[in-house]
Amino acid sequence: MRGAAWGVALAVALLSSPAAAQAYQCRIPQGPISVPAIERDGPVREMRVTGYTLALSWSPEFCRFRDDEPRHARQCSGRAGRFAFVVHGLWPNGPGNSWPQWCPTRRAPSPLEMAQAMCMSPDPALVSRQWFKHGACMTPDPGAYLRITQILWDSLRWPDFDRLSRQRDLTAGDIRQTFADANPYWEAEDVGLEVNERGWLREMRLCYGDDFMPQACNRQRYGPDDDEDVRIWRGL
Repeated sequence: MRGAAWGVALAVALLSSPAAAQAYQCRIPQGPISVPAIERDGPVREMRVTGYTLALSWSPEFCRFRDDEPRHARQCSGRAGRFAFVVHGLWPNGPGNSWPQWCPTRRAPSPLEMAQAMCMSPDPALVSRQWFKHGACMTPDPGAYLRITQILWDSLRWPDFDRLSRQRDLTAGDIRQTFADANPYWEAEDVGLEVNERGWLREMRLCYGDDFMPQACNRQRYGPDDDEDVRIWRGL
């Protein structure tokens, strides 16, 4: 079952239209990157996978108060380029509002695999954590987890979020519909959002079925109602 689902995912992604590049830039690191050790911070939960969430973090908001923190230097300092959305993680979903996590594994991404992921997820500790907490519940191969994440990421087309951020009276529904209009096969109901307590966009959470095709988000992943006001920080 697991192998069949991954085969479908690869076929779907490879048949997708080429992605339009984002306006922000990134430079792939030269040479391998060390793989940080990750400590489990929650219980092991093994269960049937019923779908997936591709969580995408909006970097200008994430970096808003972190641009001088050494841990986030690659993503936030500007020395490696400027980032817009980046992959927070590809998460398996379980039945209802549950999800599998921290499935046992002794494998870790290789330094080369880490380096190749840095323009998608520019924090080595984040990439490592996503594999150990989520990816190991999807496949025994960390390279396969990162490849399918990259394929899903590359299949997306990006509207101009800088322009969208300047729209007056912007709502969550406007953001969802703008993304759906730019991406064939996506509907606004497939796009979840997370905003912070100040009403600024933090993440977009794209909802997939167990066949890796877009599907409507449940209430937990959908986030704010369509008529709620949302602001998008562009950075300085």
